[in-house]
Amino acid sequence: MAEGAGPKRLLRLVRAGRLDLLRATLRPGEAAGAALPHHAARHGRLDVLAYLVEALGLGVEGVDGDYKRPLHEAASAGRAACVLYLLQKGASVDCLKRADWTPLMMACTRQNLEVIKHLVEHGANPLLKNKDGWNCFHIASREGHLHVLRYLLAVSPSSWDTESTIKRTPLHTAAMHGRFDVVELLLERCQYKPDSRDNCGVTPFMDAIQNGHVNVARLLLEKHQACPSAVDALGAQSLHLAAITGQDGAIRFLVSELGVDVNERATALRLTALHYAAKEGHAPTIETLLSLGADVHAKDGKSRSALHMACAGQHAASARILLRAGLRDSPDSTGTLARQLARKPDVIQLFQDMEVSA
Repeated sequence: MAEGAGPKRLLRLVRAGRLDLLRATLRPGEAAGAALPHHAARHGRLDVLAYLVEALGLGVEGVDGDYKRPLHEAASAGRAACVLYLLQKGASVDCLKRADWTPLMMACTRQNLEVIKHLVEHGANPLLKNKDGWNCFHIASREGHLHVLRYLLAVSPSSWDTESTIKRTPLHTAAMHGRFDVVELLLERCQYKPDSRDNCGVTPFMDAIQNGHVNVARLLLEKHQACPSAVDALGAQSLHLAAITGQDGAIRFLVSELGVDVNERATALRLTALHYAAKEGHAPTIETLLSLGADVHAKDGKSRSALHMACAGQHAASARILLRAGLRDSPDSTGTLARQLARKPDVIQLFQDMEVSA
C-alpha cells in the first residue's frame, strides 16, 4: 500500500469512484481486511467493485461487523447493476446478516423492483423470515410498496400468509403505518381473517385507530367487517387505545360516528378512556373526551378518578382541566387522595389555588 493510503482514505476513494487513484494505490493482496467491496456496492461503484474483486482478489462474501456482505449493501441501496454483478460472481443469494436479514428483505425496504427481480430470479426465497418472524412481504407492507407486493404475490402466492413471532400479520403492519392502498390490496388479494389478534390481542382495526389512521379504520370496517368494540388482552377497546396515544380524531370517529360509549370501561382495571388520557397527560384528549360526554367523576376498580391519574403522573395541565370540569366539587372523594399524589410544584400549586378560590 502506498504511503498515506490509510483505511479512511481508501474508503473515500471507493465512495468517490476514483478507480484511477485506487489502481495507483493498491496492489493484489493489500487491504484484504478492509470493507472496500461493501462500500463500492453500497455506492453503486460497479467498476470499482469489479476491480476489487477481479484484480485484487477481494471476495464477494466478506462480512462486516453486522455480518453484512456486499450483496446486502447493494440490495439495501437499490444498486441493481452491483446486485447483478455480485450474483453472477457467485454471491450467496440468501446470505444472512445480523438478525437474519437476507438481501431480498433489505431490498424490500426500497422500491427498486429491478433489484428484487434480480434476487428472485437468482433463487432468493421470499418465504424466509428474520429473527422477528418477518418475511419480505411483511417488510414491503410496512413500507407501502404496492408494485413490490404485487410482484411478490405473483412469484410467491403464499407469501402473504405469514405471522411475526408475536403473531402480527402484514395487515396489522400496514394498518399501523397507515398504508391505505396496501390495506386495500391485502383485503382484495389475501385471505386474512377479520379481527385477527397478535399476542397482545390487538387487531388491525385497533392498530389503525391507535395510530390515528381513521381512513384505514373505515376501510377495515367496510371491507373486512372489523369489530370496533373488540378488546385486547387487557380488556381495552380501540377507544381506550386511542386515548392512550392521544388520537383525538380517532376518538371522535368512534364516539360520534360509530356510537361507541365514551364511558366504556376496559374490563381488566375498569378504566375509562378519560383515565387513560389523564394517566398519559394528554390534555387536549381530555378536553375532547369531556366534550363528548366523558364522566369526570368515574372511578376505576380501585376508586381512582381521572384526577388521581393525572396527579400521580404529575401532569399539571391535565389536572387543571379536570379540576375545572368539576372534580373540585367533591374534594372528600377525589381531591384529598389526588392532593397526596401531587409531587411537582406546579401540580401542588393547583390545589393551593383551588383552596384560595374556594
